[in-house]
Parts: sequence; C-alpha cells; structure tokens
Amino acid sequence: MATTAPFSRFEFLIAWRYLRARRAEGGVSVMTWISLVGITLAVFALIATLAVRAGFRAELVDTILGANAHVTVYSVGHPSSSGAMIKGFEDYDAIAGRLLAIPGVTRAAPLIKGQIMVTAGEGAVGAEVFGISQANLETIPRVGLGADAYGDITRFDQGIAIGSGIARELGVTVGDKLRLIAPSGVKTAFGSSPRVNAYEVVYVFTAGRYDIDKTRIYMPFAEAQVFFNREGLADEFEVMVKDPENIDAYTLPVMQAGGAQALLWTWRDSSGSYLRALTIEDNVMFIIMSILVLIAALNIISGLIMLVKNKGRDIGILRTMGLTEGSVLRIFFICGAFTGLVGTVMGVVLGCLFAIYIDPIFSFVNYVAGGGVWDPSIRGIYSLPARLQVGDVVSAVALSLGLSFFVTLFPARRAARMNPVEALRYE
Repeated sequence: MATTAPFSRFEFLIAWRYLRARRAEGGVSVMTWISLVGITLAVFALIATLAVRAGFRAELVDTILGANAHVTVYSVGHPSSSGAMIKGFEDYDAIAGRLLAIPGVTRAAPLIKGQIMVTAGEGAVGAEVFGISQANLETIPRVGLGADAYGDITRFDQGIAIGSGIARELGVTVGDKLRLIAPSGVKTAFGSSPRVNAYEVVYVFTAGRYDIDKTRIYMPFAEAQVFFNREGLADEFEVMVKDPENIDAYTLPVMQAGGAQALLWTWRDSSGSYLRALTIEDNVMFIIMSILVLIAALNIISGLIMLVKNKGRDIGILRTMGLTEGSVLRIFFICGAFTGLVGTVMGVVLGCLFAIYIDPIFSFVNYVAGGGVWDPSIRGIYSLPARLQVGDVVSAVALSLGLSFFVTLFPARRAARMNPVEALRYE
C-alpha cells in the first residue's frame, strides 16, 4: 500500500477548502474569524506591552545613570585640630586622581552639595546645588555638551546652570538672575545668618527626569565652596564608570582609593529596589498577557470542533477512500494552525507599528483626553517610550504559535480517530 509524505499538497488543498466554509456552514466561518481576530489582538497587546515595558525601563535607567553618579563617595568625618567634626575631603585633588586611575572609571568629580531656596520676582522654589568644575559639568550625560539644553556652557564660571523645571517654575531664562538663599551662611557673633547671592543663569538643561530638572542647580566649584562655607573641602565625589550594570566590581577599588574615611553609595542602592519592583511587574504582566493569548488560542478549538462535526460525512468518505488517520489529523491541524499563523503575523505587524509610531499615537490619545494623560511628576520621565527588542517579538511569536499549534491537536486528533462506519451510518 502506497503511503504519502506528511503535509502533502492534497492535505493543504482539503484544509483550504474546509476553511472557505459555504454559506450553509457559516457558523464555522464566524468562529474562524473570531479566532483570527482574537489571536491578532492578543499578540498585538503582548508585543505592545513588551515594547513599552522595555522602553520605559531603558529610559528610566538611562536618565538615572545619565545625570546621577554611578558611585558617590562620602566622608564619614574626621576631627579637626580644635576637636570639631569635619565631614568632607581636604585632599580632594589627590583622591580624584586615585579614583581616575582605577580601570573602568571615566570620571571622578569633587562636589559641593547644599540645599537652598531660589527666588525670582515673587516666585520661590527649593533646590539642590551641585558645586562642580566646568570640565566635569561638560562630561555629564544629558546635562553637559550635546545635551538637550540652551545657553552657553563655556560661561559657566560666570553664573549657574539650572534645570528646565526650575526655569519653567520661576519663569526665567538664560541671562536672567536668580537669588540663592542658603540657611547657614555668614557667621557672626550672634550665630549664622542666611547667605543671599544673586547669580546669572548661563545654561538651562533638560536631563529627562522631572525630579532632576525641577530641583537641580550647578554652580562653579570654587564659588560653591565660598557660598556654603566649605573652603578647602569637597563634600563628596561623583564617580562614573564604563559598565554601571557591573557596579559591584568597582566598589572595593573605589573604597580603597577614597581612603579610610570614605563611604560609598551606588546607583543600585538608590534605585535598585525600584528596578527590582519593575522586574517583578514585568514578569507578572508577561504572564497576564500570555493568558490572554491562551484564551484567544482556545477559540480555535471551538471553531475546529464545529468544523469536525460539520465534516463528519467527508471524513468518513475520505477514510473509506484510503486516507490514513495521520492525513486526517494533519488536514485539521493545518486548519487550526493556519488561523493561528495568520493571526500571529497580523498581531506582530500591528504591535510593531504601535511601537514605532507610539509618539503620534500617544499625542492623539492625549489630545482626545484633553491632556494630562501622562504626569511626569509621578512617573519621573516626560513621555511614554517604546523599544522593540528582537527577543520580545520572538517570545511573543513563539508563545502564540506554540499555543495555537498545541490546542489544535485535540480536535484534529478527534477527527482522525472518527470511525468512518459511524460517520456514514445515517448518510
């Protein structure tokens, strides 16, 4: 007895005829379309979710690493000759040199930090001042040269650089002057009185994080030492490394270079718990969206069961003509798999288009909703990003096709095991 190769041309022809249901079998056609639309929407939702998840995480990490230190070196403090406790580094130039000598360290900037009140006209906001040299300011990603900013950074020694959030809040721009008020300023016989100085705004930057742009001011290092009564000292060091994801490898060398009074605080210490929470949320979201794909794939079973029931007479005839159980199984498997394949392809196309054109789509949604859909003060970044990754698309395709092929086997196996005598008894 001659045998045919699996998935022969005639098996595809029969499956294609079954998929094109006649008007009398409209129920089968309706179920096929429902399954197709369900798979498409589920795959689209999965890819769109994965793209937004990856984009949000990448943008968040980039803004965290872009304008903040990868490792901050603090001082535990040491007693002065008079017995007073001094917190800061006196030999900051030497320590900066030792930090820069560590392989993988790209920048080690001495800083002066302090909390102040900023006023302009009738407006006032709280801010944090970073005293830093111009050379180090220029190398800060998202703040220095090449960043989204305006003004003249080369005039930094003549004024201050402020975040765009402060500029917007106070209604100032490059060339305007701000009054900076430090609570602990000039020391007198009656104690310390607030120090008030006016500085010209020479540079306005946008780091991409709402909390940074709304609170951060950069001041020349020497001026900050005078303004905060820190002459001859540096409060801390801002250390940047080549591989911030592997920050633990740098902690011991940085600690040794900082000396006996050094304490470390890495970017993982400040943001690690939030990123871990995002990872858990990402995994849960993937599971939830996978369940949606499974529900959509289960619609294929309903359509195939109806198809098998309507084609019982055809199955009996084909079996009596010599068609094997394997051929019948493959015919109905092709019917279900074709629905899953087409739905997956359409879902991938829609999902990729959504990720590519997310900005105009989000702008339209924001316009329809009357604005305020995305609040940067809550989410930290200014827009909803999306980032297509090959691994995410492959995962979505593999999940959708795997589930579609798997659920198709059950009704196809039932059709293959149908007794041709019973199928033709009442015909």
